[in-house]
Amino acid sequence: MGAAVATPRLLTRSRRLLASLLLPLVIVGLCLFQAQPADAARGGRMGGGSFRAPSMPRSGGSYRGGSYGGGYRGGGMGFPFLIPIFGFGGGGLFGLLILMAVAGVLVNALRGVGNAPSIGGAAAAPAMPRNVNMIQVQVGLLASAKSLQEDLRSLAASSDTSSSAGLQRLLQETTLALLRQPDLWVYANAESGSVPFSSAESTFNRLSMNERSKLDAELTSNVGGQRATDTSNSTGDADATNEFIVVTLLVASTASAKLAGADTGEDLRQTLRILGSTASSELMALEVIWQPEGRGDVLSANDLVTAYPNLQHL
Repeated sequence: MGAAVATPRLLTRSRRLLASLLLPLVIVGLCLFQAQPADAARGGRMGGGSFRAPSMPRSGGSYRGGSYGGGYRGGGMGFPFLIPIFGFGGGGLFGLLILMAVAGVLVNALRGVGNAPSIGGAAAAPAMPRNVNMIQVQVGLLASAKSLQEDLRSLAASSDTSSSAGLQRLLQETTLALLRQPDLWVYANAESGSVPFSSAESTFNRLSMNERSKLDAELTSNVGGQRATDTSNSTGDADATNEFIVVTLLVASTASAKLAGADTGEDLRQTLRILGSTASSELMALEVIWQPEGRGDVLSANDLVTAYPNLQHL
């Protein structure tokens, strides 16, 4: 019995010591990243999702069901989510936000959050995903891809963004719309990383806010079942002087599929196919953001480089 009690305490001390050593390194990493200024046009946005954990079972006994394998251990120190941080294609703000999520977990570990052993006879906590994969794919297309803007507006008008099945369909249809325009792909970037479940929602929200801040306004919107369209009816084809259209896909998923990146057109094609095949049971949250969307709006080469510095030429 004494050994059984000593083991959790030893693990707790080890985690706190490890957290105290790693936290300064994470803080230094945060200081090395700087957000880029952005020149924006008006755009559109659609998506939704939920980071709620499975509910506690009403009957006695331990919880063994649910669609997620394994159990979530609060502020436990697991290394798998640390490794991908330094392997992102762009290493930009996405990496910064993942570092922020890790910093939060390290602080929780220092405080001892979630490390208390369960009281004898207490029911086990519901199974939750240990980590959530954050995926961001951005594609810059020539402005002649006007049918893509029409497809996105149509999806915003018809998609059910309040259900998992509706979000899965939206992801599938958006990736298909992009896959049908390969000749107009010019720039792309794909980044992915894993964060603890406890930090997933805040990390996703920060990523979303960063991308939304690149828009002057959201003329077309369908998020969480709430639709909105600009009342001035100013949505439509961009000005003839427009050069590019940029589409951002932001996905939170429990799927463990390995993406091919976006260094070449073929890599981007494979990445979009894998992303589009994500099951509804694995899809936690989705956002599709694009610009320009307003009539007369222009996204020039200068604007594109400033707002999306991590895009690489295909």
